[in-house]
Amino acid sequence: MKATFVDLRKRSGEIIDALNRNEAITVYYRGRPKAVMRPIARPSAKGKPSVKSHASFGMWADRVDMADVAKYVKQIRAGRTDAL
Repeated sequence: MKATFVDLRKRSGEIIDALNRNEAITVYYRGRPKAVMRPIARPSAKGKPSVKSHASFGMWADRVDMADVAKYVKQIRAGRTDAL
């Protein structure tokens, strides 16, 4: 697809659609090509690491005070009345 800098502003929806179709867009300024826009390559789901392999997953699993989630949330939302 060919586009001018004015087209980037006025026809941005069409340009995004073209990028979604994996088309490269050549941007022209005063009749001369200045840039080429290409869609970013999407990583395949096959090589994507799972959430469980992240270092922060399950970091609070051994917290005893969070065993009852409703009680814990109620406790942290309560104001500090002992400070008065």
